[in-house]
Amino acid sequence: MKLSRKIFLLSAVACGMALAQVPAFARHAHDDGGDPADVRARQVLASMSLEDKMSLLFSVDGGGFNGSVAPPGGLGSAAYLRAPKGSGLPDLQISDAGLGVRNPAHIRKNGAAVSLPSGLSTASTWDMDMARQAGAMIGREAWQSGFNIILGGGADLTRDPRGGRNFEYAGEDPLQTGRMVGSTIAGVQSQHVISTLKHYAMNDLETSRMTMSADIAPAAMRESDLLGFEIALETGHPGSVMCSYNRVNDLYACENPYLLTRTLKQDWHYPGFVMSDWGGTHSSARAALAGLDQESAGDHTDARPYFRTLLAADVKAGRVPQARIDDMAQRIVRSLFAIGLVDHPPQQKPLDVVTDTLVAQKDEEEGAVLLRNQGNILPLSPTARIAVIGGHADAGVISGGGSSQVEPIGGEAVKGPGKKEWPGDPVYFPSSPLKAMKAEAPQARITYDSGTSIASAVRAARAADVVVVYATQFTFEGMDAPSMHLDDNADALITAVAAANPRTVVVMETGDPVLMPWNNSVAGVLEAWFPGSGGGPAIARLLFGKVAPSGHLTMTFPQAESQLAHPDIAGVTADNVFEMQFHTDQELVYDEGSDVGYRWFDRNHFKPLYPFGYGLTYTTFSSDGLKVGEHHGQVTATFNVHNTGTRPGVDVPQVYVSLPDGGARRLAGWQRISLAPGESRQVSVRIDPRLLAHFDDRHDRWSVPSGTFRVWLAACATDDSQQATMHLHGRTMAP
Repeated sequence: MKLSRKIFLLSAVACGMALAQVPAFARHAHDDGGDPADVRARQVLASMSLEDKMSLLFSVDGGGFNGSVAPPGGLGSAAYLRAPKGSGLPDLQISDAGLGVRNPAHIRKNGAAVSLPSGLSTASTWDMDMARQAGAMIGREAWQSGFNIILGGGADLTRDPRGGRNFEYAGEDPLQTGRMVGSTIAGVQSQHVISTLKHYAMNDLETSRMTMSADIAPAAMRESDLLGFEIALETGHPGSVMCSYNRVNDLYACENPYLLTRTLKQDWHYPGFVMSDWGGTHSSARAALAGLDQESAGDHTDARPYFRTLLAADVKAGRVPQARIDDMAQRIVRSLFAIGLVDHPPQQKPLDVVTDTLVAQKDEEEGAVLLRNQGNILPLSPTARIAVIGGHADAGVISGGGSSQVEPIGGEAVKGPGKKEWPGDPVYFPSSPLKAMKAEAPQARITYDSGTSIASAVRAARAADVVVVYATQFTFEGMDAPSMHLDDNADALITAVAAANPRTVVVMETGDPVLMPWNNSVAGVLEAWFPGSGGGPAIARLLFGKVAPSGHLTMTFPQAESQLAHPDIAGVTADNVFEMQFHTDQELVYDEGSDVGYRWFDRNHFKPLYPFGYGLTYTTFSSDGLKVGEHHGQVTATFNVHNTGTRPGVDVPQVYVSLPDGGARRLAGWQRISLAPGESRQVSVRIDPRLLAHFDDRHDRWSVPSGTFRVWLAACATDDSQQATMHLHGRTMAP
């Protein structure tokens, strides 16, 4: 049932009125006088003038948007903020983005860096330790490049598998997203670099992203997208949160008191600061009172520099209390101390490219997902005749475009036509899968065909024992994918090659799930996502079995777009990317509520092509003995896992629950476990209590209903093979 816009507006207005009566800036939820970062921040701010405090609330363009001219003192980046003179605080050198240190418009002479694979690859490892290592790598490179804030930590849920920035995020489940993104944030901040949790919130599409209103009932939002952000905050403790471009229930996210004050700062007790997205600030007093603490690059990307002279005028006129300015400055300075920016300033030095590339390679090796392996075609024989076709596999691996784009070390592997419009030509990292395959299997006879001619590719396929087709899908910030198909003629190419040689393996380098009309005609499918700087060797090692695949999907692959909650994206076929972002007053009612992705499929009894949580490897596993119990309010699932194959491998058993009142199943926990052949181990998974509850927005709390809960031990979201039940008494929990 669709929810009326009037309800959303009334809810937002009511929240705003309530917050005006009890201003959040009158107190700090975590400031009990003993927190060292809070104490040090207060000491610094005590000697600052109002003007100095306000200078902390406004950063300028770092050179990435103004013709490659860095401001005085700036390194050349997304934004720069000069600290007040004599404060002892560091200047803020702010860099994009979540996959590595960006060099916008090649502004820095030596700005190339190592890139992680896409956020989807990291999330598909289901390995929080790997996510921390990945975050630590890019945090270290940022620190060695002179930056102390990196704009990484994307936690928006995949509500649409065509989303242009899905590759930066983690998938469609709030628990999995929160834990994996939070772990990456923790890794970044271990290097004394602030990580920014973004884009808060409901920035789940690029179409109309600057103006669209994402309309959703508050309780449903708390149980889905906001739960992902909440868990990421608890896991990673980011120094900053970035509010998004879009409107949420008709109010811009960066001036939305329900999001910024009631939920983030009051319910979640967030002590850090909120920065705006670039071009996401629309007011002065309204934004400040709603909870925005810092305007980003406001001299260039916003209509006016709101938090400069306009905010000063608002304070002078009494429209914004000075106590709010004190709170804004306190939150910013507190994060500088909490993450170590003051005590551990960056030291510019050469990057350890070899070590960092190995981290990116390991991330890709763990995150690539084996979807199909008929007849055990993989791993490949090291002496086979192998035809490698397409995807520029002779040169490198593709990456996603936009503000997360990292400048490749060694230069771009594929020269494009020189497209000047955003985001430019697709960038290929010089990490060739073909060269890596030849290095892994020097006895194999490996040939390459570009795939531009289907007839030529078919001839190569017929002459080979096995074929490996590389297929790409370029997605980027600013535009959603017009369809779920692979780029160019890839579907026709794969179909023809598989008809000529059914021993065909497809390696997909994509930023989203794709439709696979040829799926049943090929023997193997490896989803490699955007593989990053170490992608070539990682893919080769997976194909030849030097490492076994262990990734599991974090997004559902549908059989058709008609299975999606929103089969059509309004305006997505527009030719101009920038027009895509400004469809004024467009609304999208998320009437699927909290049933995102696999939960939508479960609710509607749709069978996906490949379900959430799915992933194969080169051995086999079984599990048994599922027991569920409650002790002192904590619910735990216990079971046994067995490696029944002949190779060591990694399994990711998942626990799902459904509530007594029915509804779709929910991921409630998982364990990533490595077992030797024949080895067995007992595993316990603690179930997050919020996955056993509904959010009661009227009373602002979580409520666990009384009754019988169903629990599944599963290999993926559609696995019904092992079930148990448990009875719980109802209880409420504070948010």
